[in-house]
Amino acid sequence: MVTILDTTNGIRPRHPEKAHRPDTAVLRKPDWIRVRAPGSPVYTETKKVVKENGLVTVCEEAGCPNIGECWSQRHATMMIMGDTCTRACAFCNVRTGMPGPLDADEPRRVAEAVAKLGLRHVVITSVDRDDLSDGGAQHFVEVIQAIREAAPLTTIEILTPDFLRKEKALEKVVAARPDVFNHNLETVPRLYLKIRPGARYFHSLRLLDTVKQIDPTIFTKSGIMVGLGEAREEVLQVMDDMRSAHIDFLTIGQYLQPTRKHAAVDRFVDPDEFKSYETIARTKGFHMVSASPLTRSSYHADADFDQLRQARLASMGRS
Repeated sequence: MVTILDTTNGIRPRHPEKAHRPDTAVLRKPDWIRVRAPGSPVYTETKKVVKENGLVTVCEEAGCPNIGECWSQRHATMMIMGDTCTRACAFCNVRTGMPGPLDADEPRRVAEAVAKLGLRHVVITSVDRDDLSDGGAQHFVEVIQAIREAAPLTTIEILTPDFLRKEKALEKVVAARPDVFNHNLETVPRLYLKIRPGARYFHSLRLLDTVKQIDPTIFTKSGIMVGLGEAREEVLQVMDDMRSAHIDFLTIGQYLQPTRKHAAVDRFVDPDEFKSYETIARTKGFHMVSASPLTRSSYHADADFDQLRQARLASMGRS
């Protein structure tokens, strides 16, 4: 079932910029998209830790279908810098509007939650903060530093905005040396104006390439959604573009329509097609590939990180 239009406490639309758009068609989900409703004791415990620490998660805000499985393993993806994004991407369910000021205590609370949950690997993402002079780069740095102090054995994966027109912001974040630097291309270049109008495909590609130029030891990661109207040849070209930027880890997942006001699903991609994409991507040289209907950026991120490290060692002739 697709929500007609989410609202915030019944007062204002969650997506005011989409409120007057015509409803888009909704396709019935195939059986391979269906997931179990959350409700395990560990899920409840994870939810309690998140709530007690006053944190926002992309799992909840973006309506991730894997929340039941991930939270039942204590794998919550923290979303920093608030719950309101300055961009209005056609695919995203995160609230849009003008965000409030940064919370200086958030890094401590995030780190405390990571330690309390006993995470081996944590994914930290954020809303876009085009209103900030550095796009929130310094806040990412402070979160990374706080986690390193509170949970020194936890590996850190960040999923960042594009820091478009934010000079020296990327360099600041890379200097904090996260274990994985993730930034999603989201879709093929032809669909950017429709799906990701506030972003620039080649800027995002250069961002990831620059991470490798500054610090080749940091793993880079990026993902796209399929089912938005892209052609197979376009997906393969994105793979080539990513490899030209030396990206280590590729994720490909099915786009799911959050509300009738969001971009429509063009089609549901068959699981066999995902397997084909994975096979091709591995032949192109990615160290790690996750391609399935329910794949999301942080899905199984801890186990995938272990495999990513092993793949790099194997490529260097070490085990």
